[in-house]
Amino acid sequence: MPLYEKISIIGLGLIGSSLARAIKENNIAGALIGFDENPDHNKVVNDLALVDLIAADLVSAVKDADLVILATPVGAYSSIAEIIGDHLKAGATLSDVGSIKAAVFDMINPHISSDVHLIPAHPVAGTEQSGPKAGFSSLFHDRWAILTPPEGADQGTIDKLSKFWQAVGSNVEIMEPKHHDKVLAITSHVPHLIAYNIVGTARDLEEVTKSEVIKFSAGGFRDFTRIAASNPTMWRDVFLNNKEAVLEMLGRFSEDLTALQRAIRWEDGDALYDIFEKTRRIRQQIIDAGQEEDVADFGRHQDE
Repeated sequence: MPLYEKISIIGLGLIGSSLARAIKENNIAGALIGFDENPDHNKVVNDLALVDLIAADLVSAVKDADLVILATPVGAYSSIAEIIGDHLKAGATLSDVGSIKAAVFDMINPHISSDVHLIPAHPVAGTEQSGPKAGFSSLFHDRWAILTPPEGADQGTIDKLSKFWQAVGSNVEIMEPKHHDKVLAITSHVPHLIAYNIVGTARDLEEVTKSEVIKFSAGGFRDFTRIAASNPTMWRDVFLNNKEAVLEMLGRFSEDLTALQRAIRWEDGDALYDIFEKTRRIRQQIIDAGQEEDVADFGRHQDE
């Protein structure tokens, strides 16, 4: 038996199309409906038969759906919720896949009735690629899906959504929304911001060094360019909607960077070694936790 009789996915990019593939493979929905404002995305998804039906508009996409998942950039949530709010059926679960969580309630709650269960979620998975052609069903395997239900949320609804993410291969964690945003600020958001900044600096230097930055790129810079190739709309919305946590973590980062500058200036090799040794251990801990492989991968494969 399907876990949900009818699932609707709004937004058919990397995450949305990967979810569609996983839902189909695991028979999680009796009927799977998709919608994207980009007609090219709709055509690709339709041609690949990733959903049972491409809806003509947002209202028809959510009609009678038991689970509606927003897989668009978070900046679009408010306008989407305003359109679909009155058309969500009583008892439906409304969720998402964005990497910020506290702001989701302010964007969506004003537009939905009290008999709709808003349970935000964040699959900590993805690649630098975008669009439905980049999706793959194993994207969520052995990755974390973080659910951030509001206080007083229906436990049965939470449990069912947890089973959904487990069915597509994820490990599930329940977290308070603001805590989620602070954790993701340092593990994801700030690293992306640093990558964008470093690659931007290199772009400016490229004019001076006459292509030597690109020609002699070392592994570290290549990995930064991979991160900086991520969807610009998605990351713009992330930083604008999680600014407090991001700015707090940037402040801490700046303090630690100052300590590194001081150690280099005063030729304090012991301090530098101590910092590098401690940070080196983090890589091994990530591997031990099953979140990465112990291999060189300057330029990751799509199926990783």
